[in-house]
Amino acid sequence: MSAATAALGARTRRPAERWLGAARYRIRGARYEPKWVVLATIIGVIGGLGAVVFTLALESSTRFFLGLLVGFTPASPTGEGGAPITDALRPWALPLCVGLGGLLSGIIVFRLAPEAEGHGTDAAIAAFHHRPRGIRGRVPIVKLVASAITIGSGGSAGREGPTAQISAGFGSFLSRLLDLDQHDSRIAVAAGMAAGIGAIFRAPLGAAVLGAELMYRDDVESSALLPSFIATIVAFSVYGLLLGNDPIFGPQAAYHFDPLQLGYYALIGLAAGVMGLLYIRSFYGVTRWAGGWTAPVWLRPAIGGLLVGTIGLVVPGVLGTGYGWAQASLGRETLLALPLLMVLILPFAKILATSLSIGSGGSGGVFGPGMVIGGLVGAGIWRLLAPVAPDMPVDPAPFVIVGMMALFGSIAHAPLAVMLMVAEMTGDLAMLAPAMVSVGVAMLVVRDRSIYHSQLATKADSPAHRFKFAMPVLATLPVRHAMRAPRVVLDTSLDAVSAARSLDAAGVSGAPIRDAEQRYVGILDRARIDVAGAAGPVTPLVDRDAPTVSPQDALDEALGAIAESPRQWAPVVEADRVVGVLSVRDVIAGYRAALAGSVRQVRGLHDAGVLLQAEVADGATLDGLTVAGVPWPTDTTLISIERDSRLVVPRGDVLLRAGDRLTVLAADGSEAAARLVIGSASPDADPAN
Repeated sequence: MSAATAALGARTRRPAERWLGAARYRIRGARYEPKWVVLATIIGVIGGLGAVVFTLALESSTRFFLGLLVGFTPASPTGEGGAPITDALRPWALPLCVGLGGLLSGIIVFRLAPEAEGHGTDAAIAAFHHRPRGIRGRVPIVKLVASAITIGSGGSAGREGPTAQISAGFGSFLSRLLDLDQHDSRIAVAAGMAAGIGAIFRAPLGAAVLGAELMYRDDVESSALLPSFIATIVAFSVYGLLLGNDPIFGPQAAYHFDPLQLGYYALIGLAAGVMGLLYIRSFYGVTRWAGGWTAPVWLRPAIGGLLVGTIGLVVPGVLGTGYGWAQASLGRETLLALPLLMVLILPFAKILATSLSIGSGGSGGVFGPGMVIGGLVGAGIWRLLAPVAPDMPVDPAPFVIVGMMALFGSIAHAPLAVMLMVAEMTGDLAMLAPAMVSVGVAMLVVRDRSIYHSQLATKADSPAHRFKFAMPVLATLPVRHAMRAPRVVLDTSLDAVSAARSLDAAGVSGAPIRDAEQRYVGILDRARIDVAGAAGPVTPLVDRDAPTVSPQDALDEALGAIAESPRQWAPVVEADRVVGVLSVRDVIAGYRAALAGSVRQVRGLHDAGVLLQAEVADGATLDGLTVAGVPWPTDTTLISIERDSRLVVPRGDVLLRAGDRLTVLAADGSEAAARLVIGSASPDADPAN
């Protein structure tokens, strides 16, 4: 490339870079409400468009695979054309068709983005808790294509998982683009997930609540509510403008609640809870079983597809989303026209088919199938009781609607959100009162088990809030009160040799680096220079994705960002300018100053210290000891224990076991002894700038 071409490219980039820098400055300095009006609107637009693209891709995929290859038109709900239940012209082709879809999906996913396998909502929840800025840009695209093929070819899966991961992925991208802090990045992911689900289900209110309710089993991410409300209504409006926003199952007749029927709704809740447990156990049981297959991972979805297609020969209602069969169960005449045995078998067959489609590595959601299963449970109870029980509703719709709410509301631990969503999808709010009875009974049956393994119990269990709960004073202290000036800031104009000399002279293992216009670019580590072993420019060696903090961030969020990085420090950046650095020892110093020595837990910690993390190995000294029984060195504090993606409060009687991940604060003088105790490897160089 010539010098003139390079100069032209630089001039072209500068206006965009200046605009981006100004946007970052305005967003990070804005108050909560105006900031999220802007960000949530952007997320909502992309979430709505993503849902539109996925819907069109799914329709095209269905026409090709099931329509052209099998001669089969799946039944669809009223809001999506209302196609009736029909037979396939070439039923023998069903297993081959579903298997082909699984094969193509497996190749696409496992070759391009393995993290896109399975149900995307769980992946979005995991990203919220652990890596809100870490969803790769290719994941939403891979998820969209793979899910459209999986479902369009007849695989049993829902549409909410792909749309949730698409819009959550955009929220993650937006967080990286605008350099949002960890807290705002998590909210962007939650709002994105809500926007995609709200658009695809045409249920903005329920999806907004879902964005806050789905992260925990027994808690709510309240800070995500306002952004989710804005994002979902924008996404719903965009989707409605392009594809329409009628309720999926069409408006239902108004049903009046009769208190004499409460016993029936309690029975629905009991049955829904039992079926929900079966759904959870079947799904994860098949997932483990498929994980043990000797076939290559990209081939496993094809095997699952062959099995699902075979089931579809006998029970065609398992194919695709199953919404058309749920629609048929809402009407008295259409439900009575179905064989009773088919109505009773279909929920079990749908559980097995969904477990095979997604558990084998296919791509799709578990939300939609869960609602269909719940609705069919309600339909089966109505068919059994209608001829013999008194005071039964004349139509099955109330039982079907409440069954949808009860089953998935309980196993997703999102009762309010699911009740609102089903009410919006059916256009019927009258069933909320009996649904509360059914959902309550179902949740008593399900207890703490969840269809989403990435869900945590409460905020106290989430890495997003662990330091706030372990050291609550940190949440009240801004970074600007603890940060300090960096020892050295490097320039991109330096060559690798000069940069290494500057780092060595300052006695640090890494430093922020800026461009010719003094704008922050990333972090340059001494280790990267050594690995490169070249005397060329430093630009290719810069870590541009390293987490940064702003002066306004709370120290608990900043410490969380540092804990998730390989370094013991992070640059403090404001308006694209490096204004300081924050290390673990700076956090400790700020914490000590705020407490003024009044908290016994940190009395022995000096201003200088390090944050250590290590996993308890099988058979290690700590394996089997209680926290109180560990010979902790002086000036050392155990902050948290992460076990099976959950945080455990480090009380003295807690028994440590293999696999536990420990987070420890240690003063400089106790670092070596602390590392010996917890089994943490020593860093190669001084980690703090």
